[in-house]
Amino acid sequence: MKERAAAVTGLGCLCAAGACVEECLVSLFKGERNLRPPSRFKSTQKTIYPVFEVPDEFLREDLRKRKDVLLTSRLALAAAHEAVEHAGISSRDLAGKRVGVCVGTTVGSSMNNEDFYTAFRRGGNPDMAPISRFLGSNPASAIAKEFSLRGPCQTVVNACSSGTDAIGIGLTWIERGICDAVLAGGADELCHVTHNGFISLMITDDGPCKPFDRYRKGLNLGEGAGILLLESESSHRKRKGDVRSYLLDYGSSADAYHLTAPDPRGEGLKRALMEVLASPQVKAETISFVNAHGTGTPDNDRVESRVLNEILPGIPFLSTKGYTGHALGAAGAIEAVFTIACLEKGMIPANAGFSAPDPDLPASPVTERTTLRGDMAISQSLAFGGSNGVLLFKKG
Repeated sequence: MKERAAAVTGLGCLCAAGACVEECLVSLFKGERNLRPPSRFKSTQKTIYPVFEVPDEFLREDLRKRKDVLLTSRLALAAAHEAVEHAGISSRDLAGKRVGVCVGTTVGSSMNNEDFYTAFRRGGNPDMAPISRFLGSNPASAIAKEFSLRGPCQTVVNACSSGTDAIGIGLTWIERGICDAVLAGGADELCHVTHNGFISLMITDDGPCKPFDRYRKGLNLGEGAGILLLESESSHRKRKGDVRSYLLDYGSSADAYHLTAPDPRGEGLKRALMEVLASPQVKAETISFVNAHGTGTPDNDRVESRVLNEILPGIPFLSTKGYTGHALGAAGAIEAVFTIACLEKGMIPANAGFSAPDPDLPASPVTERTTLRGDMAISQSLAFGGSNGVLLFKKG
C-alpha cells in the first residue's frame, strides 16, 4: 500500500439530508431525518413505505430544467460540479490533465419510464424522447461530456457497493499513472420497480429505519450522489491545491455465498477489511471510526457488528443511512464523502434510529455526537451478490 496514494481535493454530495456537503453535515449533527412517502411515483402497496427523496429544489436551476438526461445523471452532475468548485480547479485546468471518470449506479441503468412501456404495450406509438434520454444518461459519460474530459470513463454496476468500488477503481488509475485526476463516486435515483422490489423481499421498514437496533425491521430507500475529486501527488502539488483527505487504500472481496444474504460469518467482509489494514503504518489506534454499511436489515447489521467487534474492537462506528436512506449505487460514495467530512470536523453524529441494543450483536453504534481520536477512518459497503468494498481515508 502506498501512503497518500491519492489526494482527495474536492467533495460533492446531495441527498435527502441536504443540497451540498455542508448542508448534509448540518442535518446529520442536528439529527434531522427527512423521510416521506414517495412523491414521484405512485405505489399500489397497502402499506406506505417512506423514502428519502431528493427535493427538486436541491438541484441547480440549470439541472432542474434539463430534459436530455435522467435524474441519476443530473444528481451526478450536481455533485461533480460541487467537487470541482470546492477543489478550486477550473475547467481549463481539468482539460489540461489526464482526468478519468468512474461512477457507480444501479437504478441509473434502467429507463425509469413506465409511461413509455405502457403506451407501447397498448399498441400505441409513443414519443421516442425517453429512449434518447436513456441513451444519453450514462452518469459517467454525462460527467465526462460536461467537463470535456478525455481520460478513461467507466460506469460500475455492482449493486450496493457500486459507489465504493468506483472510488477504489479511481484510486488504482492514479496509482498506476493512468490518470492525473479522477472524478469518482456514485449516483442513483428512486424508482418504482426498485421500491416494489425491496418491499417484496420483506426487508423494507414502514417507519424510519433503525440500523443496529434490536427492533430493526429493514431499510428505507434513498437517492442522491456523492463525488470525490481524486488527484495524484504531483497534480495537486503543481497547482498548489488544498487536500481534504488522502485515500490510502481500497479492499474488495466476494462472499460467494448467496444472491442477497451476506455470509453469516462475515468472511468476505473480513478479507476486504484486512486488505486495507495490512500495512504496518495502520494500527487500531489510528482508526478513529468506521462508517458502516448499516442498512437496518437483520442479517446485514448482525454480520457487520460481529466483524467489527472481531477486527476493530472498541472502535466507534455508525451508519449514516438513518439520515439518507439506502441510496443503492450511490450509498458508498455518499458515505465516503461523510467519512472525509467527519474526519475534517473531528467528530461523528449519533447513529440515527438506534435506541435498544440487540443482545445478539456484540458491538453497538455510537448513540451521541462523538469526538474522534486518530486520523484515519474506514467506509465500507456490503452488496447483493456478496460483494464487499472498503475504503481507508487519512485526514488531510
